[in-house]
Amino acid sequence: MIDFTRIDYLKTGNERQKRAYEVLIKYRVFEKLKLYSPILAGTVPIEIDIAGSDLDLICEVNLEFEEEFLDDLMFSKFIPYDVEVEYPIINGEKCITLNFILEEFPIEIFGQNKPTTQQNAYLHMIAEHKILQEKGEEFKHKIIELKKQGIKTEPAFGMLMNLENPYEDLLKL
Repeated sequence: MIDFTRIDYLKTGNERQKRAYEVLIKYRVFEKLKLYSPILAGTVPIEIDIAGSDLDLICEVNLEFEEEFLDDLMFSKFIPYDVEVEYPIINGEKCITLNFILEEFPIEIFGQNKPTTQQNAYLHMIAEHKILQEKGEEFKHKIIELKKQGIKTEPAFGMLMNLENPYEDLLKL
């Protein structure tokens, strides 16, 4: 099983993974975010990304100290100063997101007051990875095709696996 809490696996992945690794290392992203236990989640790590897919960086952030987090990000010099900060409510909990471009990659930094290995983005990715390993390349290509049609990742898995509520059901797998 791949250790998704580190990014070393990207070095030997597909071309987009290798390029993501180069960019993340060049800008020392994980080093600069280390206080927040960053993990690269989403579709790129499990090779079901499509053109325009972003690099989802999840972080553990206590939003009582959000100014410190934002200061750390701004002083890290890999985030533009005019980046838009949003505060979505997810499962009744305030979170923080920042979206910007780093070279050719759209980046989303997502912070939640929860360990990164317990966040849904990570748990969904782990479940999806296991499913992809079990179901093989044909299933993987079907997921990618659905994504190209504009269907988000979890609903795509839900469609192919007949899941009633894919966001919740994937967490049970």
